[in-house]
Amino acid sequence: QMQLVESGGGSVQAGGSLRLSCVASGSTSRRYMAWFRQSPGKEREGVASIGSDGTTVYAETVKGRFTISKDSAKNTLYLQMNSLKPEDSAMYYCAAARRYYRPIPLAKSGYDYWSQGTQAIVSS
Repeated sequence: QMQLVESGGGSVQAGGSLRLSCVASGSTSRRYMAWFRQSPGKEREGVASIGSDGTTVYAETVKGRFTISKDSAKNTLYLQMNSLKPEDSAMYYCAAARRYYRPIPLAKSGYDYWSQGTQAIVSS
């Protein structure tokens, strides 16, 4: 059972930046990993994913502003969030798929392991 522990959320003004980190208890190599977010009253949505070969996929709403990366030597996933907007305010979760499994990149159904979530608040 893989555990994911994230950190890095907080409050920032619009236009600012935050960097989220997610440390996995097991290997992040050869598995898809992703970031999701959820605002009150809304469905959890995929933000960015990274495949075992390093291929990245982004939601249209964050493309060009967010960057997902992974350091497999440290079993750590990152999300660099720049040019933040108030609508980016949400609880952010990192997720990992089973090893060697290829999910639909931003579909939450493809991920088996989830972090506890960290809050990001962007004020205008």
